[in-house]
Amino acid sequence: MSNTQLESNAVSLLKADHVTVMELFAQFEKATTNDDKKKLVSEICRELSVHTQLEEEIFYPAFKAANSDKLLVPEATVEHDTIRDLIEQLEGAEPNGEMYDAKVKVLSEYVKHHVKEEHGEMFIDEKTNALDLDKLGSQMIERKADLLADRNGQGAD
Repeated sequence: MSNTQLESNAVSLLKADHVTVMELFAQFEKATTNDDKKKLVSEICRELSVHTQLEEEIFYPAFKAANSDKLLVPEATVEHDTIRDLIEQLEGAEPNGEMYDAKVKVLSEYVKHHVKEEHGEMFIDEKTNALDLDKLGSQMIERKADLLADRNGQGAD
């Protein structure tokens, strides 16, 4: 597979997003100032918000149709709801104590669990062979650009 194919492969794009957000969580754990924590949480929330929307709008419907899935996608969607709830609690909040740090920790643990399930149960060849991963990837790249532009246009941190 060429680099261009890897870059436009839907699963590769989603996995790259996972790596990005895990790196941000690792940076948060090492952060020592409230300003650094707030900046990192803003980035984490932006990345997760866009990522979950891409999965729900583009990847999950295609996956569900190709696999007649009645379990993995609904479960992942419920997990997204919890992730969104934690994001809502963190966005705009001040990093002023242990509850803030605890919410970030729980979000991190929840995302790790979600990622592990996607990688182990959803992003496997037997489940993705029927998908046009390049077409989905192209749609996701375009939609991600729109979502990021919308978030930046709203004055997001």
